[in-house]
Amino acid sequence: MSTMFTRIFGKPKQENSALTTLDKLNETLEMLEKKEKVLQKKAAAEVDRAKDFTKAKNKRAAIQCLKRKRLYEQQIEQLGNFQLRIHDQMIMLEGAKATTETVDALRTGAAAMKAMQKATNIDDVDKTMDEINEQTENMKQIQEALSTPIGAAADFDEDELEAELEELEGAELEEQLLQPATQAPAAPVQVPAGRQPTRPAPQRRTEEEDELAALQAEMAL
Repeated sequence: MSTMFTRIFGKPKQENSALTTLDKLNETLEMLEKKEKVLQKKAAAEVDRAKDFTKAKNKRAAIQCLKRKRLYEQQIEQLGNFQLRIHDQMIMLEGAKATTETVDALRTGAAAMKAMQKATNIDDVDKTMDEINEQTENMKQIQEALSTPIGAAADFDEDELEAELEELEGAELEEQLLQPATQAPAAPVQVPAGRQPTRPAPQRRTEEEDELAALQAEMAL
């Protein structure tokens, strides 16, 4: 593929030749532009001379001036065509130069990629990934070993412990359901204004209370 690029775009040293050619074309273009300005001045001068001869009634001399003006205009037109072709050539060379630089950059990138691939062997990558997986598995086993209960705690049956916990939760729920609801205190009775509340009737004393009252009376004597 590199041979094909070399055949199409040339060797990298041809870039200097392209730059030299562009410089030469620029110089030629500047020379043509200067020459065109000189011819334009000469054509304008012939017009002025033709006017002067016309005022002097020298028709033959005036016509000769106009003929020279036409010749100058033809040369100016020819110089314009030359400049157009030079511009076209410069555009083509600049495009070819950009293409060559792009191909050269791609070639450099491909070489760098190839060098990196040589430095990174696929077997080394597989070996590194195997080592990482092995280390990860070892660390997982170590963490599992550290989290495993030891001693008396290792003999406990997790299923039995969970069943016992469920029984405790069920007993607590049943106790909450069987507990009577707390009675709210009785609301105070409002008595209408101007009326006294009815006093409760005195209760009749029992025989023991009568005997106790009689004994207290005797002791008082």
